[in-house]
Amino acid sequence: MQQETFFIAQIGRTVGLHGDLKLHLHTDFPEQFKKGASFQSSRGTLTVASANLQRGIVRFVGYENIDDAKKLTNVKLYADEAQTKANCNLGEGEHFWFDIIGCSLEENGEVLGTVTDIQRMADVDYMAIDTDAALVEQGMPKQFLLPYIDRYVVRADTDAKRVYVKDAKDVLEAS
Repeated sequence: MQQETFFIAQIGRTVGLHGDLKLHLHTDFPEQFKKGASFQSSRGTLTVASANLQRGIVRFVGYENIDDAKKLTNVKLYADEAQTKANCNLGEGEHFWFDIIGCSLEENGEVLGTVTDIQRMADVDYMAIDTDAALVEQGMPKQFLLPYIDRYVVRADTDAKRVYVKDAKDVLEAS
């Protein structure tokens, strides 16, 4: 069984003559791009030879000259769940999106629905929620979005697969 992978970066144009490439991050954890780290791509596994994340530059093993590096332009990089957990350090109260997806959303003991996806719009992460069937029968929308911010999210317990919220039912009713 193949593990699910997550899109974490896209390689941009070459920079200079020695195989450096611009790196466009799609992750909150740039620290995983360290020397020796390997990532999956459409070109196979790519291993970081060097990285300067302050400049957004990376070089890969086997692509140390401009002609070889140009072959990687627009290639997308992926990491799997185990690799992500091993290479990314979470702060207190932080969670990976893949741990939040599938959690039930609860407010004052009432299940409002299940988180099916998380989308980033501007600088805010929104949970896409499939509304609980009992609430749909009461005329509530089948789906709604809830910002993943302190205003609504009290805490997340990924071990119990629950996200505890406040004032989310108001958002659901207004959807």
